[in-house]
Amino acid sequence: MSIRSCRDFGICATPNLSQTDQPHLSDALTYFRRVLRVEEAGLWHHALPTAKPTDIEVPLKTLLAIALSLVVAGCTTNRSEEILGSVLVPAAVTDIAGNHSIFIATTRKRSTDRSKVFEGERSATLNFARVNVTVPREHKVGQIERRKRGRSDDPSKYFMASDAAGYETGPQFSQALDADIAARGGRVMVFVHGYNTGFDAGVYRAAQIAHDSGYPGTPVLFSWASGGSTTSYVYDKESASVARDQLEVTLRLLSQTGARRIDIVAHSMGTWVTMEALRQLAITGDRNLRGKLGDVVLASPDIDVDVFKSQMRRYGKPEKPFILLLSQDDRALRLSGMLAGSRPRVGDYAGADKELADYGVTVVDLSKAKGADSFNHTKFADNPVLVRMLGQRLREDDGFASDREITDRIRLVTQQAAASAF
Repeated sequence: MSIRSCRDFGICATPNLSQTDQPHLSDALTYFRRVLRVEEAGLWHHALPTAKPTDIEVPLKTLLAIALSLVVAGCTTNRSEEILGSVLVPAAVTDIAGNHSIFIATTRKRSTDRSKVFEGERSATLNFARVNVTVPREHKVGQIERRKRGRSDDPSKYFMASDAAGYETGPQFSQALDADIAARGGRVMVFVHGYNTGFDAGVYRAAQIAHDSGYPGTPVLFSWASGGSTTSYVYDKESASVARDQLEVTLRLLSQTGARRIDIVAHSMGTWVTMEALRQLAITGDRNLRGKLGDVVLASPDIDVDVFKSQMRRYGKPEKPFILLLSQDDRALRLSGMLAGSRPRVGDYAGADKELADYGVTVVDLSKAKGADSFNHTKFADNPVLVRMLGQRLREDDGFASDREITDRIRLVTQQAAASAF
């Protein structure tokens, strides 16, 4: 297989190359792997790839973007994006490990395909919904068992959405939320997904985190309009910018419910959306959501280090330190940093512990823990030990923990992660 045109990947920096001049996919990947090795060794200006310059007439950033599109699985695995199957296979109650109602605020456009519910296009207004998700008894912690094409919709084997309902207005959504929050003890966990995440994948990830962590409260998914494909990186960054105001609206809405505490778990590009919304809340004088803000967990942040520092300065040092989960072997963020001009991202920044502590951030280095994918980008959710420890953190009482208590808990996380073999 060869790369026929840069247009095949939504990137076109060398449109005049003839087909015989186009690099083969294997050549591009070989070049890319060499780039990574050279970058890691610090020999960028002293080593050249084995391919001749005339073999690959693609600028470095373009090649990296192509490699990102081809190789990086992003924050999820692409599927058909159907969340509601046609016919569910009957399953006994004993075959179901859990049933979770995921409340949803989204900047996505409603899909004309009822099986998808929402799509990757942006909506001019904030939409609301609820999806009920069942978890199979044979579920393994850290995994999301998804139905493959051609397989039956069997809830005894796969994560399945059993029902979906939409809400026409914010007050209707708030009323349904209030009832669920009251039944679950007054706690809310907001999950903000990352890049390359379809609506269905975001719903299932929120359900998996809620289930595996043992979170006792109401899970709320803020689903911004990701294109759900590896070639949508630029589109996703712009969608993230569009979504920050609506996340602020969502957090204010939640603070006006009967919730006693609102926890936030954000991943990858979703951490940028989260930090922008918190920054905007701080500007208006309501950074703690009327005293209801609990833990803020930033997992694998795809944010420029200087941008993050600027956001934290504007937010101010939080009364309860934000928890930053990073991993220096996060290959997805390494690629993102290269595309950004070799600027480090917060999620793989070696100097984060020393530089960010004064901003009110507790850094958790997950580098020694294994991830379920080769890019080590979703360890917080797919590593069985880490997702359980995340649950322990989120299940703490409403009282603010001291810095010493947080540090001890973080050490326990890293010790267990390093000692466990997965």
